[in-house]
Amino acid sequence: MSTATTTVNKKDIKSKDYLGPTDPKLDAQVREKLITARVGLLLRASFFGNLATRLKLVNADGWCPTAATDGRNFYYNSRFVNDLKPKEIEFLFGHEVLHCVYDHMGRRGERDPQLFNIANDYCVNGDLKKHRVGEFITTVPCLYDAKYEGMSSEQIYDILYENAEKIDISQLIEKMLDEHLDGDGTGEGGDKEGDDKESGSGRPKLTQAERDQIRDEIKEAVLAAATASEGAGNLPLGVQRIIQDMTAPKMNWRELLRMQLESTIKSDYTWMRNSRRGWHMDAVIQ
Repeated sequence: MSTATTTVNKKDIKSKDYLGPTDPKLDAQVREKLITARVGLLLRASFFGNLATRLKLVNADGWCPTAATDGRNFYYNSRFVNDLKPKEIEFLFGHEVLHCVYDHMGRRGERDPQLFNIANDYCVNGDLKKHRVGEFITTVPCLYDAKYEGMSSEQIYDILYENAEKIDISQLIEKMLDEHLDGDGTGEGGDKEGDDKESGSGRPKLTQAERDQIRDEIKEAVLAAATASEGAGNLPLGVQRIIQDMTAPKMNWRELLRMQLESTIKSDYTWMRNSRRGWHMDAVIQ
């Protein structure tokens, strides 16, 4: 079955008081809050702080009711961020960082977009809450269920998909913390708005080449953040697995097979013809 028919534009639910023209004075205050939150992450959760610092702060009051990321920028709604507590903003940064680390934009495949985005939020929020990154957001609805802790987005998606008939998808979408960008200008409602990546008037649109480049940049940033961070063993298991996959030495299976064969097959012989020199001495010379 498909849940694609249950289409709810989150903007109609969450953005009644948030979307609108930017107030320069408020935006300046909010940027200070965002910078302070990143510093707090650097001090208390350095892995997340390092990755949050690399994201460029971009005001998106015109199209984004909460926050979003494309892997390079942190898009924020100034009114939404202003309503959050300081440590809730740290949680918000951690939320966007994990979306990047887990490559949620590139892992959806043929799955239902809305249901997979819900699974992503369950996964990310569970990891952040368990590892006490910032303060779990209660100012606005936020998806969390203890039974999903430690699961990947794919595992959570399978559970949600199997129970889709019993789930109120619209209610879950209302509790999603941020806008999930597919990298091509689409958001939760599947619509496209604007072309300007840097202004608050339009969602970012990325080519496949740009997406691939951002994915490579994130991998390098994750390794650098893991190296610079203390207590890497305290990171979520999903992050630890990603770091291990990136750092574990990889060898071609053909090379491994050759080495195994050479170690088990006798090689103390040669196909070279024997030299006749020395035969008169009853000796064999190669």
